[in-house]
Amino acid sequence: MKILMVCLGNICRSPLAEGIMKAKLPKNFVVDSAGTISQHEGEHPDARSIEVAKNHGIDISEQKSRPITAEDLDTFDRIFCMDLNNYQDVVSMAKNDAQRKKIAMILVEAGEHAEAEVPDPYWGDKDDFEAVYQMLDKACSIVADKILDKK
Repeated sequence: MKILMVCLGNICRSPLAEGIMKAKLPKNFVVDSAGTISQHEGEHPDARSIEVAKNHGIDISEQKSRPITAEDLDTFDRIFCMDLNNYQDVVSMAKNDAQRKKIAMILVEAGEHAEAEVPDPYWGDKDDFEAVYQMLDKACSIVADKILDKK
């Protein structure tokens, strides 16, 4: 199974989600991340995301930002978006219902209320990044369990 995590710039939330989900799933799963914009293409994750992940035993330092592509909607089995804007941007790229059905907001998939969003910590401090990590860790645990139950 191939899973894609998506946020705006692919330097804060989706790299964390990628690293967390990789740690929760067997090695035969492919987990990647992308952004809905290309502004940070080729850059490593934000230093605060790297630090928070490292504090929890996850290394995301070698990830590189990339924009989501139309091909991603064919390649990946599940696409998890961090917020409503990301979700709408990705859904607008879908060519058919099969692609649309692959796309979900990660907190909604994890059982949070409709339109639950992972806040962008970019303009915040280390505490904001830690809060996002905790939110994603919980959501990824629930989603990983759901995915593994379906196999």
